[in-house]
Amino acid sequence: MAAVTSVSFSAITQSAERKSSVSSSRSIDTFRFRSNFSFDSVNVRSSNSTSRFVVHCTSSSAADLPTVADTKLKFLTAYKRPIPTVYNTVLQELIVQQHLTRYKKSYQYDPVFALGFVTVYDQLMEGYPSEEDRNAIFKAYIEALKEDPEQYRADAQKLEEWARTQTANTLVDFSSKDGEIENIFKDIAQRAGTKDGFCYSRLFAVGLFRLLELANVTDPTILEKLCAALNVNKKSVDRDLDVYRNLLSKLVQAKELLKEYVEREKKKRGERETQKANETVTKCLGDYQYAGR
Repeated sequence: MAAVTSVSFSAITQSAERKSSVSSSRSIDTFRFRSNFSFDSVNVRSSNSTSRFVVHCTSSSAADLPTVADTKLKFLTAYKRPIPTVYNTVLQELIVQQHLTRYKKSYQYDPVFALGFVTVYDQLMEGYPSEEDRNAIFKAYIEALKEDPEQYRADAQKLEEWARTQTANTLVDFSSKDGEIENIFKDIAQRAGTKDGFCYSRLFAVGLFRLLELANVTDPTILEKLCAALNVNKKSVDRDLDVYRNLLSKLVQAKELLKEYVEREKKKRGERETQKANETVTKCLGDYQYAGR
């Protein structure tokens, strides 16, 4: 992880694709992967699992907070269509973890966190059959956490556009400048410098990494400097980015298995239809010959 900033998302995906030489004969129902995100079994069958957790909105007492089950149920109620398990398994784990972050006393929404989630979501849902469904799932997911999906997208886009105009030095020197994005970073640094004023999460770490990538930063020391400027623990960021890279690698393998499974099923279906057509033709010819006698 020392050189994490020199690895782009596209490079991670391409590297994972080169490594995913998984035999097509392997049963896709038994494909599993594990990571610190606790993302387990990835299957091909569609699922709209109604497993429950616990969620409620921020309030003065813990008893008033929604449970993860409440959040998950709200998501499943808002989006009722089946989601292929290769996507749904990770989505369900993400929403549990994001719920736990969302309802911590120290949690406060910020655009870097939003960028991290948007980045993870778009990577996860890349290749999803329907763009309309992909957007609907995003909306249902964020609203289940009682937040604004449009704000997530807008803030993520704003940060991406800003990062593309930055250099390694300007990213780190945000405290000496005035501007909308710079002020966001100053606020984060101020809150993170207090005991309970900032809620660090893996999605925040991914947001930082995305900023460095968009700014074309390849010097691994810049991440360390940026973490120091933001009063964020660099070791935690390194650890969480490593987990994220592993997740991307496993997702590439899972999606490849899904693709192979779908192609095999199409081929089998085509063979069955061809055989049925041949049998029908043979039967018709047989009837015709019999009638001509």
